[in-house]
Amino acid sequence: MRNTLFFLTGFGLLIVETQSFRIIRLLLAMVAGMLHLVSLHPGPLEIPGLVPSLVLPLILFMGVHEYHLSLGAGVVFALGYMTDILGIAPVGLHAFTFVAIFILARSAGVRLAAQTRWMQGLLSAAFALVHSVMVLVLLAIFGNEAWVARAVYPLTLPHVIATGLVAPFVFMLAQRLHAATQAKREGAGGEA
Repeated sequence: MRNTLFFLTGFGLLIVETQSFRIIRLLLAMVAGMLHLVSLHPGPLEIPGLVPSLVLPLILFMGVHEYHLSLGAGVVFALGYMTDILGIAPVGLHAFTFVAIFILARSAGVRLAAQTRWMQGLLSAAFALVHSVMVLVLLAIFGNEAWVARAVYPLTLPHVIATGLVAPFVFMLAQRLHAATQAKREGAGGEA
């Protein structure tokens, strides 16, 4: 039940993530327009790569909160595969890196208890950086085009910052899902 709920939530976050660049572009255009009205900023405001990963904080939550390894890895693999398909990435790239991030978060979960919002943001930003480096290295080694990794690496820092900023909200959603499934599990255990 819990893994299905987390998969569906991750899939929903992935759909929102694929469209988030449009929302961010609209927000930046509105800010640039307001700054232009008061003559503080003369032109358009664009920050390439300022698109957060909404699925990565969910994966970190699952890893830090000690979900069953094989079931959690299966859910994370499926989310990574869906990310590859929806994001036009080479098939298996995010599937592999998301499982690796899940296992890293799981192994560091005892030492990195993400209790505060600051810690959740920092933890997500750090793991987003690790994930981005893994993706860049894999693209450089296995990619068909050598220029792709060089063209993508300037987008890493804005992506890491954006992921760190949205992570507390994803952690809040995941905590509510965790609490809801925990209450159902305890209720079912009490009846048996």
